[in-house]
Amino acid sequence: MGNGWDAADLSQDAFMRVLAGSQTIADLQEPRAYLKTIGKRLLINLHKRRSLEQAYLDALMQLPEASAPSPEQRWLVLETLQALDELLDGLPRVVRRAFLLSQLEGLGYRDIAERLEVSERSVKRYMVQAYEHCLLVELC
Repeated sequence: MGNGWDAADLSQDAFMRVLAGSQTIADLQEPRAYLKTIGKRLLINLHKRRSLEQAYLDALMQLPEASAPSPEQRWLVLETLQALDELLDGLPRVVRRAFLLSQLEGLGYRDIAERLEVSERSVKRYMVQAYEHCLLVELC
């Protein structure tokens, strides 16, 4: 288990589950076996949770540290933004804004509607218009 605190927590959880169960202790034919089964399941859950936490921490350790972008990376980002600007050129301002809120900020239609102070149905129309525009530009 690792330490006494975990053992105490696990024991308390096991007894709480027995007490919170639908059966009374007097109705149990094998109360020790029942308690032991609950304890084993709680221990398995504890190990699963710890394994998941460790995997998450290991994944975080693999991520590179945040650093300033190189001149090449900045140039690529600027070039991409410029291409996006050209792609959306010609769209009405509100359609363009709805599309950018959806694609860059990951907002849903309801959130976009609140931000733009329009109906959700209008946002759906704007998004269709923006997607159609993008498809037409790609085809030309």
